[in-house]
Amino acid sequence: MESINKTLSGLAGREDFQKRMSAMKAQIMKNPDIQQFLSEHRTEINDAMINRSLIKLYEYIGQSKRCADCPSLSECKNLVEGYHPKLILQGKTIDLKYEVCPMKEAEDERKKHQALIKSMFIPRDILNAKLEDIDLKEDSRIRVVNMVLSFSEEYEAGKQVKGMYLYGSFGVGKTYILGAIANEIAKKKIPSMLVYVPEFMRELKSSLHDNSLEDKIDAVKKVKVLMLDDIGAEAMSSWIRDDILGSILQYRMLENLPTFFTSNFSMKDLQSHLSVTQRGEEEPVKSARIMERIKYLADPYELKGRNWRER
Repeated sequence: MESINKTLSGLAGREDFQKRMSAMKAQIMKNPDIQQFLSEHRTEINDAMINRSLIKLYEYIGQSKRCADCPSLSECKNLVEGYHPKLILQGKTIDLKYEVCPMKEAEDERKKHQALIKSMFIPRDILNAKLEDIDLKEDSRIRVVNMVLSFSEEYEAGKQVKGMYLYGSFGVGKTYILGAIANEIAKKKIPSMLVYVPEFMRELKSSLHDNSLEDKIDAVKKVKVLMLDDIGAEAMSSWIRDDILGSILQYRMLENLPTFFTSNFSMKDLQSHLSVTQRGEEEPVKSARIMERIKYLADPYELKGRNWRER
């Protein structure tokens, strides 16, 4: 320690060192944030304190504050990415305290938001859908948006709040609306899961061989808000319809867990579709049971408009 002190003492006595320190201090004292801090604490700070704190003050002026000089979090120029310095008084010196910057706060919030939305076989762009981006030229879309806003306001865990059975032609934006709903309710910290039904059913069939069937069904069955996309697009076996879909819907009905659906079929047409199995067997009673559960869980909304997949 003694040798270090001697070295520093020796440097302090050198003319070139003194010039560099004087130039550094002049640069520091021109900084508006430094000037404001010194003005706010003028009764507590003297010149000796400033001289003792020059290295910390120089560290401060070389960094971005409140994300002013950082175009994105990944391009953060500060010593610690996502944190910016704040000047504080520490005994007889001026020190730095590092706090989370606004850009990192926003990124952390976005990650928390995304963590609330789980999905199975849903395109990534759907998960970024926003309610405010929905075209409201059709009255049917205005009804849907109003329903979503009401649902978001009324939702309460354990309380029966009905979901939506959204049906309409190909490409009118039904899946996009599910994504927008998921993002809207995530603002209220409500978790959800979006599931593309045809692919999910195929996945369940393959899960019979790896003992993961029950875990996958439970994940869908118990999520706070479930969104089943494109129900009716697949030819269901009686096992899928009764033991899988029926079990999921029965649990959600008993537990008052809100459920949303999209389909190309109206409820009446879906009932007809579900009454015929892959083998061609007609089972209208079993189909009616499924539909009763869907009707308990969701109100029908028809979505009209142009096919957004056509350019």
